[in-house]
Formats: sequence, structure tokens, C-alpha cells
Amino acid sequence: MRYHNITQDDMNNGDGLRVVLWVAGCEHHCKGCQNPVTWNPDDGLVFDKRAFNEIMKALEKPYVAGITFSGGDPLHPQNRGAVFSIMKAVQKRFPKKTIWVYTGYTWEQILANKYLLAAVKYADVLVDGRFEEELKDVNYHWAGSTNQRVIDVQKSLQKGEVVLHESN
Repeated sequence: MRYHNITQDDMNNGDGLRVVLWVAGCEHHCKGCQNPVTWNPDDGLVFDKRAFNEIMKALEKPYVAGITFSGGDPLHPQNRGAVFSIMKAVQKRFPKKTIWVYTGYTWEQILANKYLLAAVKYADVLVDGRFEEELKDVNYHWAGSTNQRVIDVQKSLQKGEVVLHESN
């Protein structure tokens, strides 16, 4: 997996102050995307042990609420395995920190694909769906366009239906 940036103390990509991993690779190519530079999965930096350690060290801060995976698309085929491994490690070491994932895939597409489903199994919140420029709403909390949903992953899996995340 490759990535473009690790942002610390971010407050725009999920509840509370967060660490954000901006991955490389996206097949959705949404019109009006805020990060088209992240579309090519072969651009950016190689995600290595140093990057992993940077994330883990940043998450040690007691005021950091968790990690957000964005990009690009964390569920791009070249990212799924690494993202899953990082989520698993974060949950094990920091069980009270939350894990958010932004993806162009819809919840329904994720449920229908065992690889996508496995990749989000450790997530707490998923912002799903392609960014639709004509549905852009700067006041829509945590998402860029109103077709996107901010989903409580664990409650949705338990109930077998989409349960929207309630912001703190």
C-alpha cells in the first residue's frame, strides 16, 4: 500500500481530534473530488514500519479520539489488506479509540463483497458512497455530499440494516 500523508490532530474527518491516513488509490474518480492527486495507487510513499509507528505513536496521545482512513479510497483493492491490518492493530492496542473509514463504495456493495466486508470489520464508522458534486453540501456533517451516509458499522452489522452514526 502507498499513502500520501499522515495528519495528526485533525478535527475535520470524524469525531474529536484524529490521526488521518491518506491512502493512494481510488477507482471512483468522482467529479469534483477534493483529492484527485490520491487516485493513482502507485503514487505517494510506501507504507512501511516507520509510517505504522508514526500512527501508533500519535494514537498514544490521550486526547486523540482515533484514526480515520481516507484518501484515495482505503477500500481500493491495493489498500484493503494493509488497512485491515492497521485497523486490527489499532483496535487491539487502543480499544477505546474509534476507527473511521471514508470510501466511495456503498454499504450495500460492501455487504455483497466478502473482501470489502472483511476490510471494514474493525471500523466503527463508515462514510459511504461516491462524492456527487451536484449534491455537495458544506453543512452536511462528516460527508461531502448528501447521498453519502455516516454509518455506525458495528450497530449496522448487528441489526442487519443501516444505522446512522450519532455524532457526539
